[in-house]
Amino acid sequence: MKRLLDTNAYVALKRGHVDVAALVRGSVEITFSMVVIGELLFGFRNGTQVEHNTAELELLLASPRVTVLPVTRTTADRFGRIAAMLRKAGTPIPSNDLWIAAHAFESGAELLSFDGHFEAVPGLVWTHLS
Repeated sequence: MKRLLDTNAYVALKRGHVDVAALVRGSVEITFSMVVIGELLFGFRNGTQVEHNTAELELLLASPRVTVLPVTRTTADRFGRIAAMLRKAGTPIPSNDLWIAAHAFESGAELLSFDGHFEAVPGLVWTHLS
């Protein structure tokens, strides 16, 4: 199975979360949204181990099992559709999570996240981690 890690799923993986590690090990391919990478780099720069955390991320991203998803015109179109639909339904979610959901749809990956608000996105294949 192809899986996309949300920012909080990556952090849980690095902290040794057993269930997240098992899902990652069981994946044929791991995908990373460029939005998730941006959130991680922001977090690293606000911490005390910038170089260490960045090096660990780069090592994972270099794996042949990992694909980095760029933001494309297709991603932007999916973002717009999801955002408009959720706003009309009265269930908006944070903007970065809209981009991440768009990448999950675009790539056909199952999203792994601790954020329950992804439940509001119809048709999104995701696992709500706990």
